[in-house]
Amino acid sequence: MGKGGALSDGVVKNIILSYTYVAVWIFLSFTVIVYNKYILDKKLYNWPFPISLTMIHMAFCSSLAFAAVRIFKLVEPAALSRRVYLTSVVPIGALYSLSLWLSNSAYIYLSVSFIQMLKALMPVAVYSIGIMFQKDSYKSSTMSNMLAISFGVAIAAYGEAKYDSWGVFLQLGAVAFEATRLVLIQILLTSKGINLNPITSLYYVAPSCLAFLAIPWLFVEYPVLKQQSSGFHFDFVIFGTNSLCAFALNLAVFLLVGKTSALTMNVAGVVKDWLLIAFSWSVIKDTVTPLNLFGYGLAFLGVGYYNHSKLQALKAKEAQKKAQSADEEEGKLLDERNGDGNGKKADAQA
Repeated sequence: MGKGGALSDGVVKNIILSYTYVAVWIFLSFTVIVYNKYILDKKLYNWPFPISLTMIHMAFCSSLAFAAVRIFKLVEPAALSRRVYLTSVVPIGALYSLSLWLSNSAYIYLSVSFIQMLKALMPVAVYSIGIMFQKDSYKSSTMSNMLAISFGVAIAAYGEAKYDSWGVFLQLGAVAFEATRLVLIQILLTSKGINLNPITSLYYVAPSCLAFLAIPWLFVEYPVLKQQSSGFHFDFVIFGTNSLCAFALNLAVFLLVGKTSALTMNVAGVVKDWLLIAFSWSVIKDTVTPLNLFGYGLAFLGVGYYNHSKLQALKAKEAQKKAQSADEEEGKLLDERNGDGNGKKADAQA
């Protein structure tokens, strides 16, 4: 049993850890979404100020990230020049601020379940924008898959009992900005060899995100908040725990992707979406129609097939790399043998 037992114990430990990371990420993502809905919804906590809520999150995350990097020295800052920061990090911060603003705003108008259904369009947006920026190549099979996902989401939207055009516009805008941000991270950071973990990401991105959010906040929400200031008392427990959950979610993303893979996160995201739909229907009492579920089911199958195709492509790429490295090693061995043989011949002639 010795070695075999030790090996199986290690495998079991890795499986348990992987499932733990997935469970933690699902729990935190679930909590942040439901918590934001609770705060912003006029029928619940009734604080419909999505820009202000996002700014509180960014201020909290910036402060904790600054403390971790500069005060406690838990993480080393990345070597970013001012030019790289202005041309690479700031545009990502701007897109992130727009994505968060619009997605949080959508919770005022749409149900949690319907928002999760609309989020199924993310692969479609990432692929389309990737083609525009020449990061992805056009493939008719992939595009057909994207159209199938879009068709499923369209059916879900048609079957939505409490459809709100403005809410849908906000959520689709959030998806578009988030997809653009993900593509630009590849172009502006990853391609330059700049890899930021969640702490350093928040350290650099959150302050610029906060600055961008301050512009619409001054014109849209500040005048209303100023009028209501006498009747509103800032609840440190509600907003503090909400911000802490948002910060913890960023760390959980790092753990999940770093210890498993981005594909695991995509699969876990699908599980989380179904859980949120069930929670929205059973606890929040949102209306979920059979047509909703049928449309989202189609979109879900499309997203599942897309993830499967990506996994197969990654496996093929890895196999190709291994084959190339094996060929190179074999070539080196042959060269060494030929070299030794030539040396022996020269010695014999001498």
